[in-house]
Amino acid sequence: MLPNTLAQEMPRALQHLLAREEQTDMTTLPRRSFLKLAGAGGLALGLYPSLASAQAPAAAGLKPFEQPTAFVQIAANGDVTVTINRLEFGQGVQTALPMILAEELDADWAKVRSKHGSNNPAYADPLFGMHLTGGSTAIKHSYTQYRELGARARAMLLTAAAARWNVDVKTLRTQAGWVLGSGGRKASYGELAEAAMSQPVPEKVTLKNPKDFRIIGKPTTRLDAKAKSSGRQNFGIDVQLPGQLTAVIARPPVFGAKIASLEDGAARAVPGVKTVLRVPLDRGAEGVAVVAEGYWQAKLGRDALKLQWDTSGVEKVDSEKQLAQYRELAGQAGPRHFDADMAPLANAPHTLEAEFVFPYLAHAPMEPLNCTVQIGDNGAELWVGSQMPGLDGMAAARVLGFKPEQIKVNVQTAGGGFGRRAIATSDYVVEACTIAKATRAAGFNVPVRTLWSREDDIKGGYYRPMHLHRARIGFNAQGQVLAWDHTLVGQSIISGTFFEGMMVKNGIDATAIEGMREPYPLPMRLTVHHPKQNVPVLWWRSVGSTHTAYVMETLIDEIARATKQDPVAYRMKLIGDKHPRHRAALQLAVEKSSYGKKALPQGRAWGVAVHESFSTVVAYVVEASVKEGKPVLHRVTAGVHCNLAVNPRTVEAQIQGAALMGLATCLPGAAITLKDGEVQQSNFGDYAVPRITDMPQITVHVVPSADAPTGMGEPGLPPLAPAFANAIARLTGKTPRELPFKLA
Repeated sequence: MLPNTLAQEMPRALQHLLAREEQTDMTTLPRRSFLKLAGAGGLALGLYPSLASAQAPAAAGLKPFEQPTAFVQIAANGDVTVTINRLEFGQGVQTALPMILAEELDADWAKVRSKHGSNNPAYADPLFGMHLTGGSTAIKHSYTQYRELGARARAMLLTAAAARWNVDVKTLRTQAGWVLGSGGRKASYGELAEAAMSQPVPEKVTLKNPKDFRIIGKPTTRLDAKAKSSGRQNFGIDVQLPGQLTAVIARPPVFGAKIASLEDGAARAVPGVKTVLRVPLDRGAEGVAVVAEGYWQAKLGRDALKLQWDTSGVEKVDSEKQLAQYRELAGQAGPRHFDADMAPLANAPHTLEAEFVFPYLAHAPMEPLNCTVQIGDNGAELWVGSQMPGLDGMAAARVLGFKPEQIKVNVQTAGGGFGRRAIATSDYVVEACTIAKATRAAGFNVPVRTLWSREDDIKGGYYRPMHLHRARIGFNAQGQVLAWDHTLVGQSIISGTFFEGMMVKNGIDATAIEGMREPYPLPMRLTVHHPKQNVPVLWWRSVGSTHTAYVMETLIDEIARATKQDPVAYRMKLIGDKHPRHRAALQLAVEKSSYGKKALPQGRAWGVAVHESFSTVVAYVVEASVKEGKPVLHRVTAGVHCNLAVNPRTVEAQIQGAALMGLATCLPGAAITLKDGEVQQSNFGDYAVPRITDMPQITVHVVPSADAPTGMGEPGLPPLAPAFANAIARLTGKTPRELPFKLA
């Protein structure tokens, strides 16, 4: 069974990989599940490279992720470098994780630095036992881990000082990078570091009382802020190795299509082009890789290719026809998740019927996908902004013909990802390794960087699935829901992956329905259909909550309006006392926004929504208007319950960014559509993202708490769109039923 605390979170993408025994401490995968995953595609922890550096004597039972020597390096000048076990791609873990460790280490924050880890087993998620940045788990799962790492390192420094001075360690204390003793004795961490590393690693450590924190909980400027704001930050796309070549790929216009004919003479004649390779691609497709001295030469070579594609053997999805198919499916019987009695619908005093349509969405990070591969005689190295470096390392080993322990994945800072850099197929890593191997076989024994263009990225698949929701609700004059009959249609992102056995039950993908009914005690019947489509799909920031929150929160608002109740008061009545974190977040947002207390400018209206995802509750109170037929979001007030905010400044930034991404789903052009199997969008000119002029004023308020932190990377996104829609509905009398909004 899952621990109670985790069971309460079900279902969450990537958060319930395995059933496990009841326990309260961090653990790795049970042996049986470990073997299943190893056979399914390679998450075998024991196959990763062993720690290269010498280890201090460890207490019996300590695991690699509990060893401070893998995470803390202290230089002679006192600089402390903390290795992070997650990918930094904008969410702030490059600062927050060092803050946690430095707190218990009692380090001088001014001397703390950070760096990325690798596919080393020490850097696996301590709860899942696999390398993962996803599911808003970075701080939540590593909070205790990094505190204990810092406390263990501090204890070793104290022991080293006690041995140097021949005193009882209990007479010593630490302060901001120094060990202090009686009589004015003191030694810097830098002086003691070498001796400390030879001390035994303590198994048990005492952690600080949160009231004594001096780093955790304080608004802190990010360690990477200066580099990023000055343009000096290096990302995976910036990797430059001696002799490095760059590859781009000509991809088929329809997913899974193959090459019918190829003429590459003109491409090979482009100055700087080194070779042209016909290569297998993801999902059985074929493509052509052009390898050159740089990106521009490779692109020109690709442009010069004369290609004809064979699309005869693959399904050609058409968005209009697909919607018609989904509507037909929604009228059919199917697997059920909730199965309440629907008899009260027949005699309900009031009924509400609604259909919602959500399009495919591209991840569209600012840094397109890339991976650099250097192959040697006895192994290979990868430089990539990976959310799953262990999985990607295993995939690289299979392609390159090496053992997993012969692959080193150097995790690079990434310019966004939103789930696209965590994929079970390791598609872009496999392609990069395939091309590097073929380039080496062609006589070029050099590193090869495979780089996607923006157009490749937008057209390249693995989208947030298209969904259709249909609801029929019966309720009385007091707003009591008597029966809620709901159908959801959309592709499964889990089916066909090694997560399927754990996250698809009764034919229902747990990630598709997360957020349905919660936190309201509603008598719901939920029917789910997962049609197969020739469109690759994947989790997208906040996963199922991207559509379920919208459906739930707009329908709840409609019932409140239909029964002439204030939407905040109605929600509070439904929530009751069973969800105090929801109440606290909503109350905070209402209070700080002056909802209902101040008069809004003419033409503006309030909108409200609250939603929990990844164990964090976010409530929004917004002000919006409609100008010349277009919806405008003016002001957003957020109430956030994420338990302890390790770095309030990062929490604020995460909410601002997630709210903007949520706004993006509402704006015209925010949709991926297909015609005859081809994606019709290609760049930001026809796949809209918000501009600076779209950014509303956002204020963020966090409910005070000393409880262990919950996730923050994704929870700010889901409630923004429904809050915006509810404001629009109050102005127009009609709730937008389709995203992006279509008001005409």
